[in-house]
Amino acid sequence: MALRPLGINALMSAASEGALTYGQVPAAGFFRLPFVSHALGEEQPLIEDDQLGFGREGLDPTYDVITNDGDLVVPVDLRGFGFWLRQTFGPPTTTPDGAKFRHVFRSGASALPSTSIEISQPEGPSNSVHYGAVVNTLNIPMQRSGMLNATLAMIAQGETDASAVSVAGAPTVLRGPRFAQATGSIEVDDEIAGDIVSAGVTYSNQLDKVEVIRADGRIGGVDLGKVMSSGQLVVRGARGALASKGRGKVPAKISFGWTQTDGSLTFVLPRIFLPRVKQPIQGPKGLQSTFNWQASGAEAAQLTVTLINDVASYA
Repeated sequence: MALRPLGINALMSAASEGALTYGQVPAAGFFRLPFVSHALGEEQPLIEDDQLGFGREGLDPTYDVITNDGDLVVPVDLRGFGFWLRQTFGPPTTTPDGAKFRHVFRSGASALPSTSIEISQPEGPSNSVHYGAVVNTLNIPMQRSGMLNATLAMIAQGETDASAVSVAGAPTVLRGPRFAQATGSIEVDDEIAGDIVSAGVTYSNQLDKVEVIRADGRIGGVDLGKVMSSGQLVVRGARGALASKGRGKVPAKISFGWTQTDGSLTFVLPRIFLPRVKQPIQGPKGLQSTFNWQASGAEAAQLTVTLINDVASYA
């Protein structure tokens, strides 16, 4: 009996297109990376024919332009996630940190690398590459327990036809160990915040598709927009520092972090603004308020991400 493709057997390899022409698949430099799910893939809808004069049956439809947008969900781990941080923020500043390496990523880069992402199904075998993929948004939700994942909203130029031969060759494996929600912490103005029930941080490059006229129906690329960092804090009994900041219209510094024996990951936003929020009472249990905050880059980078691990380079 022929084997049917299964998600558990799927493989993902990715490489930065770097200095190559946008959308050109590199011949080397691929990393084998873990993923949770992906929704990339070319789509080309049909346009109903609008001609009259040929009876009620209608004529052949016309194919519209090609798009390849979708979410890629990846685990937030010690090694592999650094590749996606590089593709989101641009190359980091990397320095030795004892026996490890400190990678510092900052928002607002003037240029971003595009990515070639190969999805492989060994049962075929079948391999297709999503090329010219650029990270539009990065979102990480934070809660008390569960798996820690990041959702990357990607805009790609296209997808190659399926092939029995992989272009990734012998990729460098970047995997784990995974950070856990249970190891997370949140600091407000450099002090541990113990009253936050859940949180989330979203970083957006606000990409603008270059929708030029081309014979192949694909986009010509993407232009970078104004970066935006925002998120949510759900606070138990919101009558402390966060509520005071919101009422006083005073910016706060906030950091999200996860640690493990082999390294750490920290997101720091030095200047966020909190809205003034109501404090509803919805029953006999504890009171909670939700702050939808926004970051500012008026004095420094909106967002700085520091990853400490044993990977020397993501180039």
